[in-house]
Amino acid sequence: MIGGAAMVKGIVELVRPTQWTKNAVVFAALIFSKNIFNWAYLVSAVLGFIVFCLLSGAVYTFNDIIDRDSDKAHPRKRHRPIPSGRIPLVVAFVVFIILTLVSLSASFLVLPPAFGLVAVIYFVLNISYSLVLKKVIILDVITISISFVLRAIAGVEALVPTVELSTWLLVCTFFLSLFLAIAKRRHELVLLEGKAGRHRKALKEYSTQFIDGMIAVVTASTVMSYTLYTISERTIEKMATANLVYTIPFVVFGIFRYLYLLYVRQEGGAPSRILLKDKPLMAAIVLWILAVIWILY
Repeated sequence: MIGGAAMVKGIVELVRPTQWTKNAVVFAALIFSKNIFNWAYLVSAVLGFIVFCLLSGAVYTFNDIIDRDSDKAHPRKRHRPIPSGRIPLVVAFVVFIILTLVSLSASFLVLPPAFGLVAVIYFVLNISYSLVLKKVIILDVITISISFVLRAIAGVEALVPTVELSTWLLVCTFFLSLFLAIAKRRHELVLLEGKAGRHRKALKEYSTQFIDGMIAVVTASTVMSYTLYTISERTIEKMATANLVYTIPFVVFGIFRYLYLLYVRQEGGAPSRILLKDKPLMAAIVLWILAVIWILY
């Protein structure tokens, strides 16, 4: 018999609030459209963030339901609420259904219809990922990246009709999230060694040499896409400043610090945990945000 307090704690773990930092991408449009001090837009962005936190909680719950057997073979994931037996399967299903209904309903009721449509696409894509797409090499990490791009698009749609969708926002988001997804695959491959295929089917097809090649390409693409964004004539004209170029060192340091943690510290399995734990990386991100706000506002 599971106690009430233990049940609540297990449910909180199930929806993974520590990973909700990923949904901060929703605020990108608010910041770069120079509307961070616009109260109406700020409220809309916060509501969008909350909706995606609930929606991602539903997605994480569904994923853990599907992966409950394979997670038992993972040294860390086996301690999650479902594979460890702390949360019964029926309770997990109820949590999934409630979060899905609440988040998708809210996405249409409290925000523009286009935001709700993006939320539905995000939900369907992630359910498809849990069922099929994560088993397909390369497509698995691209799907994760598209999920981040959808968050960024949702952030724009939450602020319509004034804010335009920036292709640079999509490109930078795609490459950065792809970098994190591939780094996570490498960490899993090294951590699980010969048992990687038992935990995740796609890992059978990956090798450290192949992943290292992908990381090299995506690292360069991430830095270059952001660099080109800061020096783009369109960006300079829209932002009324050419000073965003001075934020590039923060991005480069952040990327290199993450590579250090991945290759030297043997970390990288949980980007959200690393963000909250590694002080130099957190400092780089905070300084980048402050620099961007200072320059734009």
